[in-house]
Amino acid sequence: MADLRPVVLIIGAMVTFLGVFMLAPMTADIVAGNNGWRSFAISAMITLFIGIILLLGTRGGHVRLSVRGAFFLTTVSWVVLCLFASLPFMLGETPLRFVDAMFESMSGLTTTGSTILSGLDTMDKGILLWRAILEWIGGIGIIVTALAVLPMLKVGGMQLFSSEWFDPMGKFLPRAGGIAGGIAMVYVALTVLCGGIYWMLGMSAFDAMCHAMTTISTGGFSNSDASFATYAPAGADIAASIFMIAGALPFGLYILAANGKPMAIFRDAQVRAFFGILFAVIVFVVIYIWMQGVQTTVSPLRAATFNVISILTGTGYSLGSFESWGPAMAGMFFLLMFMGGCAGSTSCSIKIFRFQVAAEGLRIYIRRMLHPREVDTMVYNGQPLPESALYSVFGFIFMFFSCFAALAIGLSLTGLDPITALSSAATSIANVGPGLGPIVGTSGNFAPLPDAAKWMMAAGMIVGRLEIFTVLVLFTPKFWLS
Repeated sequence: MADLRPVVLIIGAMVTFLGVFMLAPMTADIVAGNNGWRSFAISAMITLFIGIILLLGTRGGHVRLSVRGAFFLTTVSWVVLCLFASLPFMLGETPLRFVDAMFESMSGLTTTGSTILSGLDTMDKGILLWRAILEWIGGIGIIVTALAVLPMLKVGGMQLFSSEWFDPMGKFLPRAGGIAGGIAMVYVALTVLCGGIYWMLGMSAFDAMCHAMTTISTGGFSNSDASFATYAPAGADIAASIFMIAGALPFGLYILAANGKPMAIFRDAQVRAFFGILFAVIVFVVIYIWMQGVQTTVSPLRAATFNVISILTGTGYSLGSFESWGPAMAGMFFLLMFMGGCAGSTSCSIKIFRFQVAAEGLRIYIRRMLHPREVDTMVYNGQPLPESALYSVFGFIFMFFSCFAALAIGLSLTGLDPITALSSAATSIANVGPGLGPIVGTSGNFAPLPDAAKWMMAAGMIVGRLEIFTVLVLFTPKFWLS
């Protein structure tokens, strides 16, 4: 295709950066005296070699990426990075099979947080750090994609956040390079702040660093099989709740706040709706726990707040097993998987703004049924709402649930029970992390699933993370013939 050279060039740069990041867990294993450093050394050499070859083979001349090339690059780059990211898992002292290594790396880079690993409390530091790095890279990657690429591609209503239309986003750093640089500074600052607070609350420096990366990225990988229940006695769950929310808010608005507009965050319609939904759900869950006399490892308020924030933001940490709170709560958390945080954040799933746009479209539709001659303009966040964005949002929601249904049916055909199949499909397409039930719930993992189910879930992770259409458009004949 015409855009092959710039696509290969950018992928080469990404692969090279990934190889550089592999040196960090290699160093961690060397310092800890673990033999696992060899797997990272070999993986880094392979990754850096191929990345540099791709860079040298495509450098020089003017590089211009078209819209068609951007679609191709967005999907292919994530798949290629997952392939290289799986190398340390396959070359380690306890090597994973290819399907398991790909599942773990895909879950990390898409910040899904589903895992096939167990025995995390005694695992080598290199692998634990690598899992955290993958989610941290994926978190900043999806923010840049959401703010600099998806608006241009007009995917799922993301054109609302293009620099030409969405005024608050348009005036801070109008170029993609400026957006990426500003986001990187905010991302790093929040990670360092989060890690410092975790450390002050009793986590080891290593655990604090790893959990800071997986918190800000709303990824959810933990260094303990018990997730945050291990760190709750010192109050780390309270800090995690705050920083999970920070990761689920629009990073572009943080830059506005840093540039002298601190109230910009709270003037944003999706931020206000996010906090409103969060507050309402937490109150409902706390009242339910209190009325049912449910036993929790910490206070009902802390348990409800942490678990609701974790699932709503798509982080996937757990503080005790919310599945034991009864069928009503299991259903509640299942529905929360489809909500998500704000656009332009590390969060996942459908996202708040799409529900708001859909509600506005339905409001206008009903009003026009009652008053056919009345002219009523659709509005979102104080701005006129283009009909193209409305159609895009409705199309996205339809395709999201269609992919969820197809994935759930596919998983059930592998022999999984209905609860496992449905919750695995939901957590995969919505990039949440844990599922429901004894196999993939908060007390289990995804290792027992058949290989076919793991491949389907890995595909669901990338489809959901890249906003559905970005991936599906590659499977249309017209994309390749145009």
